[in-house]
Amino acid sequence: MKPNGMPKFPESYWTDSTRPLASYPSLEQNIEADVTVVGGGISGITTAFLLAQEGFKVVLLEAGKLLGGTTAHTTAKITAQHDLIYDELIQSEGEEKASLYYKANNEALQFMKQTIEKHKIECGFSIQDAYVYTNSNEYIKKLEKEMSAYTALGIPGAYADKIPLQIPAKAAVIMQHQAQFHPLQYLSALVEKFIDAGGAIYENTTAVDVEKGALPEVITSKGHRIKCEHVVSCTHFPFYDGLGFYFARMHADRSYVLGIRIADELAEGMYLSVEDPKRSFRYAETAEHGKLLLIGGQSHKTGQGICTINHYEELQRCAEGHFQVQEIAYRWSAQDLVTGDKIPFVGRITSSSPNVYIATGYRKWGMTNGTAAALLVKDLIMEKENAFENLYAPSRSVSFGTIKNFIVENADVAKHLIAGKLEMVHKRPEDLAPDEGSVVKLHGKRAGAYKDEAGKLFLVDTTCTHMGCEVEWNNGDRTWDCPCHGSRFAINGDVIEGPAEEPLKLLQT
Repeated sequence: MKPNGMPKFPESYWTDSTRPLASYPSLEQNIEADVTVVGGGISGITTAFLLAQEGFKVVLLEAGKLLGGTTAHTTAKITAQHDLIYDELIQSEGEEKASLYYKANNEALQFMKQTIEKHKIECGFSIQDAYVYTNSNEYIKKLEKEMSAYTALGIPGAYADKIPLQIPAKAAVIMQHQAQFHPLQYLSALVEKFIDAGGAIYENTTAVDVEKGALPEVITSKGHRIKCEHVVSCTHFPFYDGLGFYFARMHADRSYVLGIRIADELAEGMYLSVEDPKRSFRYAETAEHGKLLLIGGQSHKTGQGICTINHYEELQRCAEGHFQVQEIAYRWSAQDLVTGDKIPFVGRITSSSPNVYIATGYRKWGMTNGTAAALLVKDLIMEKENAFENLYAPSRSVSFGTIKNFIVENADVAKHLIAGKLEMVHKRPEDLAPDEGSVVKLHGKRAGAYKDEAGKLFLVDTTCTHMGCEVEWNNGDRTWDCPCHGSRFAINGDVIEGPAEEPLKLLQT
């Protein structure tokens, strides 16, 4: 199944419209550094950039291609307006933590703005108001409570009964003077500054473990070692758990984006609906297509839910219901990790590993949260005070509501673990059409099969190598996704997303 007019999958607009990034070698020897940063997204690159500017000898490792992961599949809103978060945080965590969360993300926005101005980075940066809105009477009360939270926390904002976008809305909360940009153009400039400051980058280098000690050593999949004073894991899922059990403290969500050329004049601003299914709107200036409408949404837990291609079709129907659609130029999807209290994990991975740090769990708001994480980790390594250390600390105390969420999430994992083992499968590999994937029965057992457009068959064991759940076929992305902890695998079984570290086993007919 392929929706009409949706080419260039799985590239995002950001990837397709960026000049080719420089390539970097893989690590083929043992080396030493002051700091090893693992993960080439916004938090990893910004952390490496900041520490290199401070004179540290920094090594940046990326398992694949730099800027090829979640950062390349964002909607790139630079905002502290993270849905209806502030009333919820006041109720669950108190006003102090809610205020700190806003300040951390607002400081991240200001840092990005100042960095762009200082280094004259051309990345389409523009100041925009951010709107959360509803067209449903039942959500108006929630927006009113969110506006009250803004007032209590001193957040500049406004309440309105309409929005500039051509979308029906009965109420909206506005956070003023936020921003949008081209994330890869911005981060490419930081990479250049990092290299100029003496930093080293190694692509196609997978970090798999940390050997703890006064000078910890990062171990790669090829057995090479980087001895250093500090290790920072900015991988989407922490490549090293350190007995922090992060796989059980977060869940993975997938969401979808279309880049659409429309005949209508696009309004300024960035927009997010309150009611489900979520709808995110913003425009992007492009050389090839002019102004593109970026419409996103359809969030669901990885490996769970309806046929994934239907999510793109739902976004297309939404766009056609409100705009004069001329062309669907791009489509892509992204994966994000969500913590129990919706606040990222940033800081020392455990109390027993004081020189190993993690930064993860941005809940779809990685542009500011990822930048705030980098600023915090830099201060921790430099032994400077940071007002947000306790807010983001992975070892922080949690509320009863968070504990309740933890129990519910793990019950959901158990349900899918059992359901996958008991699923009745009748389709056989030979039943597949070209460019079709499915769970099949092979030699009397459950297996995963994908037949490419040339008729070549790829067969894998569907048991996830992380904790034994059964993966499901994602026909929108052509991947095998785990419904328990969000691991994702390519058609040949290779790991795309953790926490799994080992590939799915290849099978023979």
